[in-house]
Amino acid sequence: MDHGIHFISGLPRSGSTLLAALLSQNPAIHAAMSSPTASLVASLLRTMSQENEGAVFIDDDQRERVLRGCVDAFYGDIHPQKLVIDTSRDWTAKLSLAARLWPESRVICCVRNPAWVLDSLERLTQKNNLEPSGIFKFDPGGTVYSRCEGLMAGGMVGFAVSAVRQAVFSDHADRLLLVRFETLTHDPHGALAAIYDFLGQPAFAHDVDAVEQDYNALMFDARIGAPGLHQVRRHVRPVARRPLLPPDLFERHQADGFWETEGGLPPAVRMI
Repeated sequence: MDHGIHFISGLPRSGSTLLAALLSQNPAIHAAMSSPTASLVASLLRTMSQENEGAVFIDDDQRERVLRGCVDAFYGDIHPQKLVIDTSRDWTAKLSLAARLWPESRVICCVRNPAWVLDSLERLTQKNNLEPSGIFKFDPGGTVYSRCEGLMAGGMVGFAVSAVRQAVFSDHADRLLLVRFETLTHDPHGALAAIYDFLGQPAFAHDVDAVEQDYNALMFDARIGAPGLHQVRRHVRPVARRPLLPPDLFERHQADGFWETEGGLPPAVRMI
């Protein structure tokens, strides 16, 4: 990774795969859907903790080298001459660690009101009602209420919202750029210009009408029982629709989008 590393993180169903697909059009950038590097780093941290009796022989400098070396090795033979933009919802939860390992790194945080995130996931669930999803442990039962409760109460949406909140109010909040789903879909060229400026990279002429499908992503979705979770549209277009969630459920979770409230973000955090 001779040209450094940055990260895409944030909420599911909020444009991270679409953003990675757009950025990957730039030959100077490697960007893709969710990678395993954050999980690899977490596993190595645990292995090097006091849970392992051999950890007494590992100091912090060695830990840093091992963690950086793991990510360097993962990308080393793929795109050694490109700027790497790694994608994982875990990076907002690991912002302080990322800042320590890669002091120049920045995090592009894709956000969308949680009510719409839940609505999008429910649409996928109902659309693929013959294939129980791994998101719900392949249980075909339940209701929209129990599914939303599971997704928010320690589930992948609730975790992602909490991770964004942690990052926003951390000492490293100035490393964050919050990119709203609506900005990315309504004004993709403006969003990309702001992202390049945030990363300190030269602008690139993207074709937002030729977004490529990531078929490896679709295969991954099939394995976890969540068909189409990472599917991206070929054309960047805003979609106007009414919520599928019951009104009381939708209204309840609208308030979880803390960044949308007045004074919801500290001055150090940029949002577009």
